[in-house]
Amino acid sequence: MTSATVLSGPLAGPVLAVYQQDPKAVGGSLAWSALVSVIPLAVVLLMLGVLRVRAQWAALAGLVAALAVAIVGFAMPFGMSLLAAAHGAFFGLFPIMWIVVNALWVFNMTVATGHFDVLRRSFGTLSSDRRTQAILVAFCFGALLEALAGFGAPVAISSVMLMALGFRPLRAAILALVANTAPVAFGAMGVPVITLAQVTGLPLNDVASMVGRQTPFLALFVPLVLVFLVDGRRGVREAWVPAVVAGVVFAVVQFVTSNYISVPLTDILAALLSAIAVVVVARAMPHAAWAARRTGAEPEPEPEVDGGSLVGAGGPDSSGEGTGRSGRGGPRPTGGPVPADSSPEGGEAVATVRSGARVDDPREIRRAYAPYVIIVLVFALVQLPGIKPAVDKLKLAFHWPGLDVVATNGKASSTTQYSLTWLSTAGTLMLIAGVIVAAVLGIGAAEAVRIWGRTVADLKWAIVTVAAVLALAYVMNASAQTTAIGLLIAGAGGALAFLSPILGWFGVAVTGSDTSANALFGSLQVTAANSAGLPPELLAGANSSGGVLGKMLSPQNLTIAVAAVKLEGQEGVLLRKVIGWSLGMLLLLAILIYLQSTPVLGWMLP
Repeated sequence: MTSATVLSGPLAGPVLAVYQQDPKAVGGSLAWSALVSVIPLAVVLLMLGVLRVRAQWAALAGLVAALAVAIVGFAMPFGMSLLAAAHGAFFGLFPIMWIVVNALWVFNMTVATGHFDVLRRSFGTLSSDRRTQAILVAFCFGALLEALAGFGAPVAISSVMLMALGFRPLRAAILALVANTAPVAFGAMGVPVITLAQVTGLPLNDVASMVGRQTPFLALFVPLVLVFLVDGRRGVREAWVPAVVAGVVFAVVQFVTSNYISVPLTDILAALLSAIAVVVVARAMPHAAWAARRTGAEPEPEPEVDGGSLVGAGGPDSSGEGTGRSGRGGPRPTGGPVPADSSPEGGEAVATVRSGARVDDPREIRRAYAPYVIIVLVFALVQLPGIKPAVDKLKLAFHWPGLDVVATNGKASSTTQYSLTWLSTAGTLMLIAGVIVAAVLGIGAAEAVRIWGRTVADLKWAIVTVAAVLALAYVMNASAQTTAIGLLIAGAGGALAFLSPILGWFGVAVTGSDTSANALFGSLQVTAANSAGLPPELLAGANSSGGVLGKMLSPQNLTIAVAAVKLEGQEGVLLRKVIGWSLGMLLLLAILIYLQSTPVLGWMLP
């Protein structure tokens, strides 16, 4: 039975107590306790998915529900439940939003100086073949944006860039959404996996290593899917080389970096090296259709097709895909550069060009790439053997005041501890890198501070949302609500490994955030794994890995995509175009994770 030993005297009752977790607190029944514990999650998901309430209000409502369940259902002292919420909110601010703010600050500085546009044009001139452009912009550059900004920025910016290259609005939105999968778990300098490690109590290296052995398999497929979306079976037949090169390099770098180098650098290195690999192979095969290049050229728009149909848009089972015919009923042209005076009739794969486009100074192009080189160097520097031990000692660690929780095993709960290596945390390193970037880009101190302040202001509601979601998660963890749910679903036994990525997928599809889904479901995945005799890092990683495939379906991302390409009100059309790909890749991932829980692929576990 749940017990709370309340201290006597002026600090009695409302503030200080020793709380004993009990997952059967409601009526002495695990089932009833788990059912009641679902209420906070149901409130968030209902308000987001059905009532379409803004994320910050849904998160705050869920927090209120979690507090009510903790106090009334699990007999957690009122003051202690508030302290648990404060602990979670503080973690949401430091290090989570500390990372996001400083990463987005660096990005905003490149926008303010115009160097982001230089970088965009640089990517656009790497190839005039639409299939290769889709890989470089939607997959590689989108991953770079996910690494720094996340939170919808990759979809919005990539789709606009694709439109600038001549892609039709609907196609641009679909490509951006489908591409924004493999890098999501390590987005915003690793925030989702950092959050997952914190709420589960598992070592960050274990969680990141596990995710780094799951999402790379998605990276192998995504570039091929993008090529198919652009040009059907013919596109895959003609442009499989850049797709395979991008996928393999991204997957290998994502695995190696997340497992052996640096979690925050995972997506940055994978994005840059995969793009470089595609360009290098293109230069080695200059006569290949997919390697066509017209530096400084401006593309013509894609031709319209009847009904605005899209090659491969409905998913793997869509009818009429890859037939080798254009939307007008005639044969599609073969790959390769289209002559400048050719008709755009049916020519979807390769962009035609017109003169007069801006050509950037090579020095400005180098400065446009400099911020990402600086970030890599700063993060690499603190990993050196002589430096890493010293900076790791600079740690802020303490027991959260007044939060005394005893776990079911009779030991102090890990939910009461706060720890932050304040210098080596990704947010501080991004701040250091940002100062250097400002100097390289010629931004004065006052302007840099102004941009930082504007970044915080732009993120104000995201800050509220993340703080509320983490507060909710910490209350549920401290009061044993997640333990009750986890113990109940552990009854699924071995099938739990197959189902765990689906839970993460559902969480992200509703919340729009892998970070939020990890905060909400990470702890219960670990509890269920421990009860079912499965490796806890496997199911924790599965939650995040499965979640990345739900992002293309989330109402927030769909809204961002249609707003970016000015197709307001077409969220339903966009959803129907991408849901098949989301479910198809989710099935493959669930099978992979199930096999990782068995001797067949059990050797893959870290």
